[in-house]
Amino acid sequence: MRTFTTHTPVPEVDLPRSLIEAEAEWMRASRSLQVPIGRRSFIKVSALAGGGLALAFWLGGRPAEAAPASGDSGDGSFSPNAFIQIRPDGTVVVFAKNPEVGQGVKTSLPMIVAEELDVPWESVRVEQSAIDREKYGDQFAGGSMSIPNCWDQLREAGAIARAMLVAAAASEWKVSPGTCSTDGGRVVHKSSGRKLAYGDLATKAAALPVPDPKSVQFKSRKDYKLLGRRITGVDNHALVTGKPLFGTDLKLPGLVYAVYVKCPATGGVPKEADLDRIKSLPGVKDAFIVEGNGRVDQLMPGVAIVADSTWSAFQAQKQLNVTWDESAASKDSWSGIIKQAEALAGKPGEVVRASGNIDAAFAAAARTIDARYTYPFLSHANLEPQNCTAWAHDGGIELWAPSQTPQGGRGAVAAYAGLSEDKVTVHQLRIGGGFGRRLMNDYMLEAAAIAKRVGAPVKLMWTREADMAHDFYRVGGFHSLKGGIDASGRLTAWQDHFVTFTEGGEPRKPVRGGGMSGTDFPCPMVPNLKVMQTMLPLAIPTGWWRAPGSCALAFAIQGFLHELSVAAGRDHLEFLLELMGEPRWLEEGNPNALNTGRGAAVIRLAAEKAGWGKPLPKGHALGLAFYFSHRGHVAEVVEVSMDSGNKLKLHRVVVAADAGPIINRSGAENQVEGSVIDGYSAMIEQEITFEAGRVQQSNFHDYPLVRMPNQPKIEVHFIESDFPPSGLGEPALPPLAPAVCNAIFTLTGKRVRTLPLSKEGITV
Repeated sequence: MRTFTTHTPVPEVDLPRSLIEAEAEWMRASRSLQVPIGRRSFIKVSALAGGGLALAFWLGGRPAEAAPASGDSGDGSFSPNAFIQIRPDGTVVVFAKNPEVGQGVKTSLPMIVAEELDVPWESVRVEQSAIDREKYGDQFAGGSMSIPNCWDQLREAGAIARAMLVAAAASEWKVSPGTCSTDGGRVVHKSSGRKLAYGDLATKAAALPVPDPKSVQFKSRKDYKLLGRRITGVDNHALVTGKPLFGTDLKLPGLVYAVYVKCPATGGVPKEADLDRIKSLPGVKDAFIVEGNGRVDQLMPGVAIVADSTWSAFQAQKQLNVTWDESAASKDSWSGIIKQAEALAGKPGEVVRASGNIDAAFAAAARTIDARYTYPFLSHANLEPQNCTAWAHDGGIELWAPSQTPQGGRGAVAAYAGLSEDKVTVHQLRIGGGFGRRLMNDYMLEAAAIAKRVGAPVKLMWTREADMAHDFYRVGGFHSLKGGIDASGRLTAWQDHFVTFTEGGEPRKPVRGGGMSGTDFPCPMVPNLKVMQTMLPLAIPTGWWRAPGSCALAFAIQGFLHELSVAAGRDHLEFLLELMGEPRWLEEGNPNALNTGRGAAVIRLAAEKAGWGKPLPKGHALGLAFYFSHRGHVAEVVEVSMDSGNKLKLHRVVVAADAGPIINRSGAENQVEGSVIDGYSAMIEQEITFEAGRVQQSNFHDYPLVRMPNQPKIEVHFIESDFPPSGLGEPALPPLAPAVCNAIFTLTGKRVRTLPLSKEGITV
């Protein structure tokens, strides 16, 4: 259920001017993907033969070369370093540079340009850009960073083009540009009422100098005509009519199909395989061993089977017999890890963050609470399994890849193949689910390795079973928590011993998604704090999963906060608001940090819209949780009931989010709703377990997704502000699990400290 947006004022806080920093370890890891936006300029590039205005941009220290038009293409399209093009017929072409993973950036990013350009959305044509670092800077999708990273950049592009069109009209009319305005793709002279369409001005504007970006003014939010509206995704019609947009849809002349078989235990190497027998099977064209480069995130050793159809390749894979050398393979055991974590729970760990005097605070506390929380490994379980098409020809390699980091994949393929990057072409495809899995490009390397031998276009397809057996999993973890409450019911002490994992090496560091900084709410608000960490060795590969780190930490931290508020005899809403304190940035000069005024505002709004404190139907209860991640402040209140058989019903989820100005309301609501459903699906019955280094789940029968009848009504309320926008693909997921578990306790008195819920005997 969708409701109107609520505009709630938040306390005015001066936004620090420093560049937005990365959030937690995903941000740290992704810094290598980011390009500084301090030096950025625009140039004109050659437009169509028939005229028009085309602007390009470059990031970094020197301008890119002006790119020529693509020649007589018939439809006038071209792919230079072009960012925006205005054609004589009034059509505005905007190139969407970032991968589209279903998060809606192919629509929302061009909307920012169109708003500043002041052009009707109906006049805009969006085209997916080529993968080209020199022309577009870094291109990736992850960390909810597309909107924040591109916000100023895209506003500048639209505003500069608009300023040039106004200057062209003013010159035509021999008036001052200051007497002109724009409206709906036209320049208007206020006093005389004269109007000129952008298409009529485009060629003349192209002859003018490009203004300094500092000289242009952005629109005020109150003047937005497009941003904040619900706009249909630019690919929606193609999607619902079955157009071939995804990697699995791709067809090329002479295409062959391949599968790649790896050891079930990470690190295993094929010693021998019955290749001759496999080659004799119907439809099979070749079978061979690939040595790989030994990197789990690139190309592990395996056996390739090439066939005339996906079906033939899959059938041959089922019959393949391989002898694996597992001397260096993973021996990881989840049951063994649980025992290790239990033994470590009462012992000290390496101190990550500390303040005050934790021992004295516990000694003076009116009451102390201890609890242990556990959450499992998870699979990304993309509905579109990993795939890539590769073609080695003319001294290079061409790839069609659904990658969240296509430039990283291009570089890795080039290094493996011994080629310069200009010999590797990557075509950007729409991605059928990423959630962090496709930040890794192992499937690109596998396809390239097979294509080098085959000499024809090769479509590599993973089976669902391979996808689940060779994921980069959301890491599990263990928290031994202790809190102290004074006689007034205030939180005075917080201690957390976090048992996580390391891949080893020097210096030792947590696996992807497995770190903890000790800065998560409420740690900075507690006067006496001690956060410790113990890392166990792990060979099972891990990766970033939707809302990395936060997706798991929120369950333990926000669940334990509710335990403390109950122990203190406090209303949880009141308890959270007290912890927020006065409106302020927790880290002055860091706009990526929590703003307590914004946090308190979303908590109040979610509670108000959910009817917190009001009578509920018999057998129903509410649960509340807040979390700050990926620059987004989000609070959620859920309404649940449960029958005598411990069957849970999630009736309603009320979400209040402050992500700055909303770009595309439809896309924003979609991302929040998807996060809630994804979070609920994960907490019900999903877990990845492993023994002897082998993952024990294989498909959706033992890794189930939540079904439509069990999905709740979702109400989304946005607090719009003039703070820079943040992404919404991730921050609405972390509060869901603790909100549900807090509601279960309120309803039944049963405290859920282990996920999934099925471990606690709760079903849906």
